[in-house]
Amino acid sequence: MSTRVALVTGASRGIGRAVAERLAADGLHVVAHYNGHEAEAKETVARIERAGGTAVAVQAELGREGGVEKLVDAVRTESGGRLAVLVNNAAAVPAGPMVTDTPERFDRLFAVNVKAPYFLVQQALPLLVEGGRIINVSSVATRMANPTQTSFAMTKGALEVMTRTLAQELGGRGITVNAVAPGGTRTADNAEAFIGLEDFITNLTALGRLGQAEDVADVIAWLASDRSRWVTGQTIDASGGLHLGPKIA
Repeated sequence: MSTRVALVTGASRGIGRAVAERLAADGLHVVAHYNGHEAEAKETVARIERAGGTAVAVQAELGREGGVEKLVDAVRTESGGRLAVLVNNAAAVPAGPMVTDTPERFDRLFAVNVKAPYFLVQQALPLLVEGGRIINVSSVATRMANPTQTSFAMTKGALEVMTRTLAQELGGRGITVNAVAPGGTRTADNAEAFIGLEDFITNLTALGRLGQAEDVADVIAWLASDRSRWVTGQTIDASGGLHLGPKIA
C-alpha cells in the first residue's frame, strides 16, 4: 500500500473522530479503532468517505487480554505492514476522588490509559516506518491539582513520561513521539457534562471559550505531518490556556 496509514484509537466519537477525519483530509488512510460503539465508528468511516477520504473501522477492547494483538493484526493487514502514524487517544474516564475509588476501577483505568498504549506501541513498532509519528493524548489534568481526578491524572502523567522516553529511544529511526494535552473540550457526546460549568471553565481559560474537538485535532494533525519533524519528546498544551493563572480585569 502506497498511501500513508494512520491508526487512531477511540475514533468512534469526540476528539478521536475529529482526529480521524482530519488525518483522512490530509490524505492518510485511517484505521478507526473502537470498542463498544460500532454504529458511531461506522459513522466516522462514512463521514470520512463522504468527504473523499478512506478509512476502515476495527473493533478491539483495549485493556483486556488479546485486545492489543487483535488491533495490531488488523492494522498489519490493512496497512500492508507499514504504519505511518499512531494516535493513542482511547481512554477510560476519570474514576472520581480517592475516597470513592476502588481497586477494580483503579486497575481498569491504568489498564486502558497506560498499559494498552504502552503495549500497542510495543506491538506496532515493527510496522512503524522510518520518520513515523506517535502521538499520545494526555490531559491538562497532569498540571492541575484536581482531587476528583487523581487516578486519571496519574495515568496521563505516566503517558507523558512514556512520551519522553520513547522519543529518546526512537529518535534514531526518525520517529517523533509527542503528547497533546486537551483541556475543557466540548463534543457532541459530552455537552451535558458542561451544563453549569461552562462559565466557570471559560473564565479560567485565556482564550475565553471551551475547546472543540477540531481544535485538538488540528494540533495532532500538525504533529502527524512533516512540518513537525524537529519536535519530539514534548507535551503540547491544547487547552486554550486553561488555568494559566488569575485574569486581571
